[in-house]
Amino acid sequence: MASTDRPQIYLITPPDFGLETFPDQLARLLDGTEIACIRLAMAGSDADKIGRAADALRLVAHERDVALVVETHVQIAERHGLDGVHLTDGARNVRAARKVLGADAIVGAFCGDSRHEGMNAGESGADYVAFGPVGDLPLGTGTKADRDLFAWWSEMIEVPVVAEGGLTPTLITDLAPVSDFLGIGTEIWSGEDPLAALKALLAPLG
Repeated sequence: MASTDRPQIYLITPPDFGLETFPDQLARLLDGTEIACIRLAMAGSDADKIGRAADALRLVAHERDVALVVETHVQIAERHGLDGVHLTDGARNVRAARKVLGADAIVGAFCGDSRHEGMNAGESGADYVAFGPVGDLPLGTGTKADRDLFAWWSEMIEVPVVAEGGLTPTLITDLAPVSDFLGIGTEIWSGEDPLAALKALLAPLG
């Protein structure tokens, strides 16, 4: 359950990146700050392309004892030795993913701003539930997940909760006490120094 402890960082990759440069960029970021988990969130459904990215990032992540999950593609998680899957359609496929990947895999579910969907995902065996966007980002339906949802969840539900989508230093200050993880991706990748951007974003946590 969330508390006033510092939330852990759940890093989300860009939707597209070059394998010539991104693994080194990721390694630098992992060496520069503590990351709990990485989500490979490549756009599209090119299994070969996503598989190559999975192999490259798995090496970087596992060398540093950081878990790597892939968005949506259960078969890629299984085939490429990843730690699990992040499902974008709420509770719908949690049980099926668990059946394929086994009891030890990470199975997470993005549930938009729906408390009901989050509860269903938790009851179906999700290891975490993600709500968002919390800021100005066209994620899911675009309807923001507000602080009250996270406060209620952290008070009532034991399944860890991720706050993601449009995080700012102000939102991090507000959501840190009621979130177990902060999902950070697009907020840091557009500039030349993602590590510096991440540290600036997390400055309110001290």
